Amino acid sequence: MRRLALALFVSVAALSVAACGDDEPLGQALTGSGGASGAGGDGGAAGSAGGPTYTASFKVQPSVEQIFVTHAKEGTTLGVYDDADKLVAEGTADKWGSYVFRNVTPGDGYLVKSSDEKSGPYTVMSIDGSKPSQDFYDSQQLVAGSNYLTMRDGTQLAAYITLPGPPEKGPYPTVVNYSGYDPAKPGEPIGDYQSLCGTLPVLCDAPSDPSALIAALMGYATVGVNMRGTGCSGGAYDFFEPLQLLDGYDVIETVAAQSWVKGHKVGMTGLSYPGITQLFVAKTHPPSLAAITPLSVIGSTHTTLLPGGILNNGFALSWAQNVLDKAGPYKQGWEQAQVDAGDTVCEENQLLHDQRVDIIQKAKDTPFYTDDVVGPLNPTLFVDQIDVPVFLAGAWQDEQTGPFFVTLLDRFKNAPVVKLTVYNGVHPDGFAPQVLGEWKNFLDIYVAGEIPSISPAVRTLAPLLFKEIFKVELDLPDDRFTDAKTLEEARTAYEKEPSLRAIFEDGAKDPLGAPLGNFQETFASWPPPVTATRYYFEPDGSLGSAAPTDATAAVSFALDPGAGERGILAPGANVWDPLPNYAWPEPEAGKAVVFETAPLTQDVVMLGTASVDLSLKSNVDDADLEVNLTEVRPDGKEMYVQSGWLRASHRAVTDSASNELWPEHPFTEAAAAPLTPGEWTEARIAVPGFSHVFRAGSRIRVGVDTPGDSRAEWRFALKTFASAAEHTIGVSSAHPSSVVLPVLSGITVPTPLPPCPSLRGQQCRDYVPFTNQAATP
Repeated sequence: MRRLALALFVSVAALSVAACGDDEPLGQALTGSGGASGAGGDGGAAGSAGGPTYTASFKVQPSVEQIFVTHAKEGTTLGVYDDADKLVAEGTADKWGSYVFRNVTPGDGYLVKSSDEKSGPYTVMSIDGSKPSQDFYDSQQLVAGSNYLTMRDGTQLAAYITLPGPPEKGPYPTVVNYSGYDPAKPGEPIGDYQSLCGTLPVLCDAPSDPSALIAALMGYATVGVNMRGTGCSGGAYDFFEPLQLLDGYDVIETVAAQSWVKGHKVGMTGLSYPGITQLFVAKTHPPSLAAITPLSVIGSTHTTLLPGGILNNGFALSWAQNVLDKAGPYKQGWEQAQVDAGDTVCEENQLLHDQRVDIIQKAKDTPFYTDDVVGPLNPTLFVDQIDVPVFLAGAWQDEQTGPFFVTLLDRFKNAPVVKLTVYNGVHPDGFAPQVLGEWKNFLDIYVAGEIPSISPAVRTLAPLLFKEIFKVELDLPDDRFTDAKTLEEARTAYEKEPSLRAIFEDGAKDPLGAPLGNFQETFASWPPPVTATRYYFEPDGSLGSAAPTDATAAVSFALDPGAGERGILAPGANVWDPLPNYAWPEPEAGKAVVFETAPLTQDVVMLGTASVDLSLKSNVDDADLEVNLTEVRPDGKEMYVQSGWLRASHRAVTDSASNELWPEHPFTEAAAAPLTPGEWTEARIAVPGFSHVFRAGSRIRVGVDTPGDSRAEWRFALKTFASAAEHTIGVSSAHPSSVVLPVLSGITVPTPLPPCPSLRGQQCRDYVPFTNQAATP
């Protein structure tokens, strides 16, 4: 059984490295506009009526706003010509003899020509004109094991399917996992457990995706599909291009059409990348999508890649580079074995993989927010289009995808059911038992159509699984709907429960550091009913409720050029350990400013977002700023809570989307403005979501310094200057600075001060007093 647990652990570790409703065109669902502006789709080589048809030695596959060429000679110049014989696009065949023409205007009569051959004519379809008939989906027959699903443009995506039993004993509740990782990699037996395979067939046929493995153990059929351009799937990879979303739509409808799928409705599962993907697919409204369960996701590509407008050249870039590298031919590592075993489809599909879009360069070429490039990659803008039940969970200190998923939480306006779970913690904590128990309840009700329950066999295995992921044995929570006599009774009770569950102090229970909350609170929706509580920065380094009275006081700190490349883990440490070996440095004299409240007279519970509102002056034309919220405890320890970031040139605020607790920055080139050296300006820094109890006797601490020294895997590409940069923070009546915090009232904290360290994702150190540097007049 240890090998079963180990397989799940390895799968989790690998995470680190759309038919549309009649009232909305599919193009609008994909791009936010009324017309087609993407790539993908089905368009055959249907010759123009009465015109000649040409063939060539190279192969051509038209798509939705794209044309694919394969089997050309390397270095061949290829051109696309419209029906007036005008050259509209040109490219050179790569070493695999392939080229992808993107952003081709939909229409008929296209020819593809080399210097001595031509092929066509071809029809390139629009997004809205590409939707297949239901027969297209019904005609595809999928079986347990390796499969290929045919997309509307003829591209074949690799899939791996597991069933809880023989097809004839179905139908089975079914979930889909769709990503650019390796969900279509063939399953493998886990250990020598043939005797258990009758009860849990997945033990002898384990899918590579951890959410699929868990769902399979729970009695679900699972379908893992590799996005186009990855693994054994055809096509070329481009990060969340519209064609990828069309594929997602086709995947859902094809799977749901299978005879072994219960109710011909499917759910989606996945943490991180396959969690994010669910948001994109769901906005395309596949009729057969029953529900989604995104775990550990982003709020926007932009806020994870460029938090506060500063490039995250740590995890964000390394993840993108890893996915891009593995989208190359044979680069995931399992394709060659398939080809060697006679999989000619996988072999053919590799030919287009080197035509993947360089998402790293694309990111570097797009330092500002744009509606056309960045907007379509911003789930916060489109999750209001999702119209199926949603279960979402996320950790405030997630070291990979980050805390900006908070911007999603109040946006699921059209989902009939929304269940949100938030907690302190790290990236894999969406697989913690306190989350998985509710995940299973949700899937059972909205996908399986059954009264929720977990089998005794799974309960027996669960502690071993959790021990490999979290290093401690943990049990799944008890079934909550044992008294329900019907599904309707269970669903009614479930839907009466509050939408938002906030788990406080994950890690404080024995065993310390385990993903178990100390207590939880529930609320009708996000944001919870908090009081925006303002504390002012005072000249003496205190945080006070009254504005400062000194007319001229200010403090300053110097830019620390090396901070951006520093993290908080000791060499060899693992942030997923229950009690990681943190090396969280103290702020260095002259390189930060720090402010603290007096000891609190009572417990203060916070849940929400915050805003640090600075009066700022600098001797250079910009400032990369980080704010850190921590708790100075009565036991002499200091515990991290949350951070926020801002490049001061992005200080413009979108008033319509902002409030006292959240400054929304547009991050556009038009809104960007340099600082005028020596002049005061206001800069509001958003602190994304957090939940924390500041105990009586503790002090609230806010520090401002250079981004860095705060996170395990994020790094920051800091702006450089010709001379030393010095930033001044106003603490006067003329130029006040302050922090606004989200305080919950009426909460009785049922537990004592947790040990330090213990809370997941919240590093701890000995408290050292700090003296601010007075600004030079």
